[in-house]
Amino acid sequence: MGAMRRTVLGILAALLMACTGCTITQEDPDYVPPPPLPVLEQLKQAPLTDPARFSAGDDVLSFVTADHSAVCSLTSARGEHINVPYEQNAYSDTANNKLAIVPVAHCELAVYPKPEAGDVTDDCAGTGFGYLGGAALLTPDKANYGECRSGVTQMEAEFGPKGTRTGPVSRLPVLEDGQNLERNGLRCSAYHDGVACGNVSAGIAFFISRDHYELVSGGSQNASVTPSEAPKTP
Repeated sequence: MGAMRRTVLGILAALLMACTGCTITQEDPDYVPPPPLPVLEQLKQAPLTDPARFSAGDDVLSFVTADHSAVCSLTSARGEHINVPYEQNAYSDTANNKLAIVPVAHCELAVYPKPEAGDVTDDCAGTGFGYLGGAALLTPDKANYGECRSGVTQMEAEFGPKGTRTGPVSRLPVLEDGQNLERNGLRCSAYHDGVACGNVSAGIAFFISRDHYELVSGGSQNASVTPSEAPKTP
């Protein structure tokens, strides 16, 4: 019995010596994680990611979020024609060469909130119908949520409730949460279950997620839909 006691004590002593300098952590049940940073602060503070992996050709950076709820491109526009690899567009048509090239950030959501009435910026050729959410566009001096269209976006077609899960969006690289990309003075960051894109120097940005969006101008929030109010697409 004495030999067994000495053996047990020896094992305990060996474990204590081996664990010198060990840190034992215990979860604090009262810990409350800090709130997410405001949109512009996130874009300022998040470290920039090497853009090489996100190049979609023609000086375009494209990505999806880790949960495939959003797809975005840091790209260019000629008038209303946006150069993105996941939607058919007329950006490269020679008829549009006369239009100025403007750097933009463009995002689409798989499931999205309805635009607030004050954010409906187009009457869709006088019809008043067809201005839908799910897409956001940032130019150097303005952020918009929603657009005139019929039917679904490519993101909805692939990752919406009835999505195919296959197509051009499914082949894009993932921008992990907290990462930040920049092109021509515009930045996009995946965070807080969504995407923020902005022109930090001008204080203009948007944040979009499946149940919430914000438009920021001059550093102040212009519009948002809270999660409890946000209707979903069918």
